[in-house]
Amino acid sequence: MRTGSMQGSRRLFTVLTYFFLIAGSILMVFPFLWMILTSLKSLGESMQIPPTFFPAVYYFNNFKDALTSLPFGALYINTGIMVFFRVICAIVFSSMAGYAFAKLRFKGKNVLFTLVLIQMMMPSQIFVIPQYEMLAKVGLTESHFALIFPGLVSAFGTFFLRQAYMGIPSEIGEAAYLDGCNQWQTFYKVMLPLTGTSIAALTIFTAVFAYADLMWPLVVNTDINMMTLSSGLATLKGQFMTNYPVLMAGSLFAMVPMLVLYLIFQRQFIEGIALTGGK
Repeated sequence: MRTGSMQGSRRLFTVLTYFFLIAGSILMVFPFLWMILTSLKSLGESMQIPPTFFPAVYYFNNFKDALTSLPFGALYINTGIMVFFRVICAIVFSSMAGYAFAKLRFKGKNVLFTLVLIQMMMPSQIFVIPQYEMLAKVGLTESHFALIFPGLVSAFGTFFLRQAYMGIPSEIGEAAYLDGCNQWQTFYKVMLPLTGTSIAALTIFTAVFAYADLMWPLVVNTDINMMTLSSGLATLKGQFMTNYPVLMAGSLFAMVPMLVLYLIFQRQFIEGIALTGGK
């Protein structure tokens, strides 16, 4: 009886686990299904109350209208440039800063790292005005560099890679020093290769955060040809009325690059999330 009761409890636990996982999956997938179906509706049907799930007539012209409303070629290029250089800057500068904070001894180390932590704890919105004024004074607004500028340094990346370097035994660096390596050679020949998984995780999160950045591209660039995908889509939202089917069609075009990257680097995405969870 006791064995049967335990087996029944396990089955109940399994059933409840799958139920909640399936329910959570449906909640996650539903907005994407709604976006796809809305992109195929007419404007009147998309604003109908009560709303309808499936369109009565499929309007594929919404995708054509989205392509003619926005210069998607320029938006894709601007977004790619921003993501690429923000990732490169995060990897290069955060690797060096993280190694210095983890393994080197110098005056003011704790004070500087405290500043890094303070920057992480503050909302990014408070830096928008100072960063804009810096670019405006040197005439670099409405440029690709303006899109990259906030990502030149990454407080999160510095903290994240510092934790990765702290997990590497100091004896490895000491052994490299005894073998004739100077500090720079110890960094890029010995220590840096050991943080490959952490760098991959940082690359993924930096790319995702940059791709989803909305406020900064809207503030620093007013020319539609210099905007990114997220800020370009924001211009489709009208002050009094929004053509939601066209907006949803444009959103589908905007999510294609990240979806393709996820399908290609799915294993790296999962490992990156698992790594940060484990830390």
